[in-house]
Amino acid sequence: MNTSELIKKYESLNLNQVLDYNKFSLYSITNHSTVIEGSTLTANETQLLLEEDLTPKGKPLEHTLMTKDHHNALLFTIDLAKSKKPISTEILQEINSKVMKSTGKIYNTALGNIDATKGDLRKINVFVGSRYFPNYDKVPKLINDFCVELNKMIKESKNNKIELLKISFWAHFNLVSIHPFADGNGRTSRLLMNYIQEYLKLPLSIVFKEDKIEYFDALEKARDDNNISHFYDFLLNQYDKHLSAEIDKFNNKSQGFNFLF
Repeated sequence: MNTSELIKKYESLNLNQVLDYNKFSLYSITNHSTVIEGSTLTANETQLLLEEDLTPKGKPLEHTLMTKDHHNALLFTIDLAKSKKPISTEILQEINSKVMKSTGKIYNTALGNIDATKGDLRKINVFVGSRYFPNYDKVPKLINDFCVELNKMIKESKNNKIELLKISFWAHFNLVSIHPFADGNGRTSRLLMNYIQEYLKLPLSIVFKEDKIEYFDALEKARDDNNISHFYDFLLNQYDKHLSAEIDKFNNKSQGFNFLF
């Protein structure tokens, strides 16, 4: 099935009416997103932490805090999307501040301190791997222009689900490429993608932790070639993978049980 057919099939299952389905789907999004950023918590450890507040043994406290903060930021983002509030610099800062609430640091720079726990825009230049991101002094205007264009795209969007998905992927790519924050840019960008999907009433995306290398490669290829379609192709494949897995899980829900009555 192609992406449009998968969305239609997924929606026909009415999974949002299955007990606790949405809750556990959000747990999964949190686990994949935080593992991409270095967390060592497994899916089961993430579920137990968020469901029963059971801190995993033998794992760094920072990974537990990262997981809790991401989940709270995700809940905030989903609620915000339901309110149909337009995206602004302040909203992006608030999402980032929730992502970095317990693990953010204060950075001392020549232009003043940056408090990552408050979603401060960076006042330093950033180099990651082989990639330089835009100069810090360009960030405020870049973010403002980004928000204006994103809100326009959402407002003018048509009911073509692939094109709607691409708006969320566009936002993901461009926000992480501006890299406006001292930390948490990847998580914040993926949360913004989910915000737009919830806003536009689409199933939410997951970037799978096992595909982390391919994810970073797609970002770099899109930047190197100045062609965002590389990133679209990767995320559409991730989307198909996610929806196919959920459909198969639902269709095979009774397999693997040995009934003793």
